[in-house]
Amino acid sequence: MQEVIIRQANISDIDTVTELENSCFPVSEAADRKAFELRLRNYPECFRLLEMNGQAVSMINGMTTNENDLCDEMYSGTDMYAAHGKWLMLFGVATAPAYQKSGFASQLMECVIEDTKKQERRGIVLTCKEELIPFYSRFGFVSEGISDSEHGGAEWYQMRLTLE
Repeated sequence: MQEVIIRQANISDIDTVTELENSCFPVSEAADRKAFELRLRNYPECFRLLEMNGQAVSMINGMTTNENDLCDEMYSGTDMYAAHGKWLMLFGVATAPAYQKSGFASQLMECVIEDTKKQERRGIVLTCKEELIPFYSRFGFVSEGISDSEHGGAEWYQMRLTLE
């Protein structure tokens, strides 16, 4: 039997989340260990891990803010972080390649959406590549078009889930 647990990540998970990130994203787009250390030390409440039989197989991380749009500066700093911010900005959704298309990212997303509702935030904002728009649309996210993000040199679409 597979035991699946979703939990908040903490600083002791830094090597695991860095490795997971690197297995899912190109080097130009992947957050490095330093970025994860900053996130886990400053806003671990915005970081969820899904473990199966004790192994981390999927994660979602971000930060809360009062800013309305996700911008590249958020990835590497804490200036825009607000513990009781109106919006949860998602920086990354990652599932280990061997476990992709198994529903783990969906389970995590449902958990994060439910947590965000309980925290009475306005909603969730993320950026994704065009091919992932249908995935996020299934949860109620709406594409707002091409983002101003230049992260990793890719073209990103901003998506928003409004909960109010």
